[in-house]
Amino acid sequence: MHAHDHVPDAIDRAGRALGIGIALNLGFVIVEAVAGILGQSMALLADAAHNLGDVLGLVLAWGANRLTRRLASSRFSYGLGSSTILAALVNGITLLLVSLWILWEAGMRLADPPAVHGMVVIGVALAGVLVNTATAWLLLSGQKDDLNLRGAFLHMAADAAVSVAVAISGLLVLLTGIARIDPILGMVVSLVILVPAAGLVWRSLQLVLHGVPESIDLDDVARFLEEQPGVASQHHLHVWALSTRETALSVHLVMPDPPADPDAFLGELQEELLERFAIRHATIQIEQGRYPCPIDRHEPTPG
Repeated sequence: MHAHDHVPDAIDRAGRALGIGIALNLGFVIVEAVAGILGQSMALLADAAHNLGDVLGLVLAWGANRLTRRLASSRFSYGLGSSTILAALVNGITLLLVSLWILWEAGMRLADPPAVHGMVVIGVALAGVLVNTATAWLLLSGQKDDLNLRGAFLHMAADAAVSVAVAISGLLVLLTGIARIDPILGMVVSLVILVPAAGLVWRSLQLVLHGVPESIDLDDVARFLEEQPGVASQHHLHVWALSTRETALSVHLVMPDPPADPDAFLGELQEELLERFAIRHATIQIEQGRYPCPIDRHEPTPG
C-alpha cells in the first residue's frame, strides 16, 4: 500500500524562481566577464567563471524540476523525479572543476600579476552582490525541503559573499597599488567554491547510490515502526530518495495478531511517516511471522 502526496504548486513556484534566477545571473555573467577582460582582473574573471557554473546549475535544476511533473510510465514507474539528484550531482562536479581552474589561473598570475582597474572591479562586484542576493531570496522558501533547490540557494548566498570579497580586493588594490591582492583573492574564491561543491557532490552521490537522505535517521524510523501497536519486529527496512523532494520507504512488519482493520492501520501509519519523517511513498508489508520471509529464502548465502 502506498501513500502519495504530490506538490505540483511547489514545483511550479520553484520553476518560476529558477527561471528568473537564470535570466538575472546569465546577464550578470556576460557583464562581469567583459569587465574582467577590460579591467585585467583575475578576481572578476574567476567570479564570472564561478557564476557561469552556477547558471549551468540553475539550468539543470530548472530542467530537473520540470521533469518531476512527468507522470509515471511503464518505463519509469516512479516518474522522472530522480533527475533532480543527477542535476545536483552534475552541478557539484562542474563547480569542483571550475574551482580547480580558478586556483590554477590565479596561481599563474600570482607570479606576474597584471594591472587591475580597481574601480571597475568594485562596481561590477557590487552589482554581483545585488544579483546573487536577489536570486538567493527567490530560492529561500523552497530550499528548506529540496536538496536541488538548497544547492542552488547556497551557491547564490555564497556568491553574494564572494562578490563582497571581490569588491574589497578592488578597493585594496585601489588604495595600496598592490596588484597581487587580486590573484590572491581569486585563490580565496576558488577555495570558497571548493568546500560546498565537494559537500554537494558527496550528498548527491549518496542519493544516487540509494543512501538514506541526510534529513532522516534510519534508527529513529526503525524505533518508530517497532513502537507501533501490535508490531513485534520489523525487517527489510529501506529508505531512499525518489528525488531531492520526495523520499520512499519499504519495510516488512511482523504482527502475530494482524490489526482488525489493516487499511486503517496502514493509512494512519503512512500519515505518521509523512508527518514525522517527510516520507511520502511508504510500502508496508505485514507478516504474522509463522513462516520465513520470502526475501530471506532467496537471498544469496555469504561467501
